Amino acid sequence: MRTFSIFFLILIFTVKFLNAQNKLTVAIEKGESWYGGAITDGTLMPFSSGYKKDLYANNFGNQTQPFLISNTGRWVWSDGPFAFKVENGQLLIEGKTKLILERQGVSLKDAYLAASKKYFPAIGKYPDPMLFKSPQYNTWIELMYNQNQEDILKYARNIISNGLPPGVIMIDDNWQEDYGKWDFHPGRFPDPKKMMNELHSMGFKVMLWICPFVSPDCDVYREQRKNKIFLLQGDSLKTKWKDTDQPTMINWWNGMSAELDFSNPQAVEWFKGRLDYLMKNYGVDGFKFDAGDTEFYTGNIIAYDSKLTPNQHTELFGKIGVDYPLNEFRAMWKMAGQPLAERLRDKAHNWNDLSKLIPDILALGIVGHNFSCPDMIGGGEYSSFLDNKIDQELMVRSAQCHALMPMMQFSAAPWRVLDQKHFNAVKKAVEIRKQYTDMIWSITQESAKSGEPIVRYMEYEFPGQGFENTKDQFMLGKNILVAPVLKKGQTKREVKLPKGKWKTQEGKIIKGGTTVVVEAPLDVLPYFTLTK
Repeated sequence: MRTFSIFFLILIFTVKFLNAQNKLTVAIEKGESWYGGAITDGTLMPFSSGYKKDLYANNFGNQTQPFLISNTGRWVWSDGPFAFKVENGQLLIEGKTKLILERQGVSLKDAYLAASKKYFPAIGKYPDPMLFKSPQYNTWIELMYNQNQEDILKYARNIISNGLPPGVIMIDDNWQEDYGKWDFHPGRFPDPKKMMNELHSMGFKVMLWICPFVSPDCDVYREQRKNKIFLLQGDSLKTKWKDTDQPTMINWWNGMSAELDFSNPQAVEWFKGRLDYLMKNYGVDGFKFDAGDTEFYTGNIIAYDSKLTPNQHTELFGKIGVDYPLNEFRAMWKMAGQPLAERLRDKAHNWNDLSKLIPDILALGIVGHNFSCPDMIGGGEYSSFLDNKIDQELMVRSAQCHALMPMMQFSAAPWRVLDQKHFNAVKKAVEIRKQYTDMIWSITQESAKSGEPIVRYMEYEFPGQGFENTKDQFMLGKNILVAPVLKKGQTKREVKLPKGKWKTQEGKIIKGGTTVVVEAPLDVLPYFTLTK
C-alpha cells in the first residue's frame, strides 16, 4: 500500500511538472515589446493588451511560427503550436509541447540571433536568384481562371515591349487538365513546349501553380486511390490507417477534393514525380506551391502517420519545396531558415491593405522567413479588380513599396491599367530596384549564411531609440532606410531617422536622431543611406 502511495505521488508530481512545462506565464518587463507567431497580424505587433492567437490548425492564410520574441532579449519557443494572449501585463501561453523561455542579450537583435541559431538555423541556401534579381510577373489578375497559351505569351511580350525587364513569370491556377492531373490542358495549351521555349528565349524563367489536391472526377484519383496516397476517412481516434481505404473529401476554395497525404512516402514520390515530369518534358523551371493551409488537415482524417498535427502536414508540404529552388509558398508552418520564398497573403486593392505590406513583411523576417515577397503590386485579391475601378496612385505607391523589398511581383499589367504618367512612375520604381539589385542580392546571400532578416524592424537595428512601434518604414539590411508613401494624396511624409548621419537621394547629409519631413511627389520613393 505504501509503495502504491509513493508511486501515485510521483505520478501526480510528474503530471504537474509536464503541465507546468506546457503552460507559461511571462511577466512583461517595463519597456518590453513582443512580436511573432502569426504573420498575418504584423499590423498588431508588437502585441497590446487583449491580443490573442491560437496557432493550432490555423495559419491564418499565411505563415505561422511557434516563436515569440521581445526587444529586451527574450524569446519563447516550442516545437508545436500553442495558444497565447496578452493580459494584465502578462504573456499567457499554453500548448501541448514543451514551452521554452530564454534570454540572450538585451535587444531584439540579440534575441533573434541567438534563437535563430538554436531553433531555425540558416542552412546557407537560398531560392533561385532570379526571384531577387528581377521583377516577378504572375498571370493571376490578368487571366484568373482562363490561363491559356496565347494570352500568357501576349502578357510576356507586353512586359518586354513596354520597357520592363524579363524575370520569373508565374502561370497561375487552371493551366492544368484538372487538380492532380498535372499536365497542360490541351485545349488551352496546344503546344506548351513551344510556349516554354519562347518564354525562355525572351529571358523569362517559368513557374507553374501547384497544390496538394486531386479532383475525385479525374482518372488520377481513380488510379491512385488504390495506392492510398490520400488522406483517408474514418474516426481519427479509433480507425487505423491499415483498416480503411476510403479517401476523405476536403472542402477548399475550389470545391471538394481528395488531398495528398505527404506523411506517406509513396504520396511524396508520386507528387514529386509529376513535378519532375513537367520540368523534364516541358522545361518548367519551378513551382508556386499553394493551398497547403493547416485548416485543410483537420477533422476526422486518417493519415499514414497518425501522430502528426495539422501544422506538421503543412510543414511536410514545405519540405517538398526545398528540392525546387524556384519556389513560392503562401501558407507555411515553421521551415524558417530554409531556402523557401514566402509570399504575403493576398491583399485587396485598397490603401488599408497597402499599409499592411511593411508590418507583415517585417513580421516574416523576425520569425526567420527572410526570403520574403510582398503580395502582388496593387493587390492580389482578384475580386478587387472585377469592377475595373483601378486606383492609379495606389498602383504606383504599391510598386514603390515593393522596390526595395527582397522581391517585387507584378500581376495586374501596369501598361493596361495606368495612364502614361502613372506607368512612368512605376517604371521609375523598377529603375530604383535595378540600382540596388546587387545590394539586395548581397544581403540575401549574407542572410542565407547568418539567418539575419533582409528586411528589418527599425527596432532591430536601432534599439533603445523609440522604434519599437515603428512599422511604416523599414531597414533594407543595415544601411538603407526605406519610407514608402502609404496614404492616398500624400506628397510629403514624416520619416523617423535614427542617430547617425543619413544621406538623401540628392546627396544631402542629415543628422539623425530626429523626425524629418521629406517631399514625396508621385514618382518619388523616400529612402536614406546610413553613412555613419
